Amino acid sequence: MRTVLRRAALGSAVMGAGLALRGYGAAIGLPFPLVKYGGSILWGTMVFFLVGMLASPSSRRAGALVALLIAIVVELFRLWHTPLLDAFRLTPNGALLLGRVFSLWNIIAYAAGITLGVLLDRF
Repeated sequence: MRTVLRRAALGSAVMGAGLALRGYGAAIGLPFPLVKYGGSILWGTMVFFLVGMLASPSSRRAGALVALLIAIVVELFRLWHTPLLDAFRLTPNGALLLGRVFSLWNIIAYAAGITLGVLLDRF
C-alpha cells in the first residue's frame, strides 16, 4: 500500500509540474521546445506512475511497457479526425487530454518521461 501512495504522490507532483510548465512556461520566458517537450516528458512520467499505482510494486518493467503502449496509442489517436474531436482538441482541456497534432517526437519524449519515472520509482 505504501508503494501505491508513494506513486500517487509522485504522479500528482509530476502532474502539477507539467500543468505549471505548460500553463506558465512561455509566460515566464522559457524556450518553446522546453515547454513543449518538457510537458510531454512529464506527461509520460505521470502515465508511468498512474499505471504503477495499479501494477505490482515489483513489476516496474511491465508498468513501463504498459505506459509506453498507452502513450503510443494516445499519440496515434491524434491521427483520427472527426468534427467533434477536432472541436474538442481546440479547447484547453482537449489539448491537454488528446493533444492536437501527431508527432513522433512526442513518442520519444514520452519514452524519456517513462524512463524518468522508472528512475524516480527506483529511488
